[in-house]
Amino acid sequence: MKEAEAELRQAGIDAAAAETEIILLSLLSIERIDLYLHGAKLIDDEILGKFHDIVKKRATRYPLQYILGEMWFYGRRFAVNQSVMVPTPETEILCETAVHFIDFMGLNKARVLDIGAGSGVIAVTVAGEIDDADVTAVDLSPDALEVARVNAETHGVADRISLVCSDLFSAIIPHKQFDLILSNPPYISEEEYKDLPPEVLADPKISLVAGEQGMDIIEAIVEKSPDYLAPSGRLIFEIGYNQADLVTKLTENDNRYISLTILRDLNDVDRVVMLGV
Repeated sequence: MKEAEAELRQAGIDAAAAETEIILLSLLSIERIDLYLHGAKLIDDEILGKFHDIVKKRATRYPLQYILGEMWFYGRRFAVNQSVMVPTPETEILCETAVHFIDFMGLNKARVLDIGAGSGVIAVTVAGEIDDADVTAVDLSPDALEVARVNAETHGVADRISLVCSDLFSAIIPHKQFDLILSNPPYISEEEYKDLPPEVLADPKISLVAGEQGMDIIEAIVEKSPDYLAPSGRLIFEIGYNQADLVTKLTENDNRYISLTILRDLNDVDRVVMLGV
């Protein structure tokens, strides 16, 4: 483990120690404490060979999540591949906000729309945390929707998630009402994209970039959402580190929205916007 950590750290990976553990935990399908209590007895030549192969590939800065084909999000293991963006911890804030809103409002059979479902982490998390939630998850990519389907079935919520191939609202029944519209949209500018780390550049570009200011998709979602929100509904979405003022200006003269809340992430960066109608 120390040798692998050194190799990954030399490749520029800051979380080298944690990633070394994650690789072994995935290969052995055990909990962290068992790795240190029994790991030496569980590792054989086959496991060791796979371990070194993974470390070698990860040292190229190819995302570990794609190499393993999985990642953890909100306490659940999700399948991921190159068809979907690797979910980030910041998206858990969005999910937590949505779950708290449903609980606080006492919504029964909450109707939720997830725009840009990707691997399905938002849709599956909400359906998993709220037993009677009725979730519609849309994405432009059929390949992404297949990953979301696998994850919904794995976590036993496929019967409460409708997966729809749609360019934003294009395939949604006009004026259908939702209590919540959620999205982790692309919000990176073309200029910012050039300087992203290799791990992020491995994500599908369509899930990252949205015009010169990174606001194209956000603007489209903000414009259309009131037509699909039930009274007292909420639109909750992620933004880039420098977009809070842009979103404020975008909505300040839009009388359809009656409230604006911006939540910060663990790094004290503006990250999640909640708009109320």
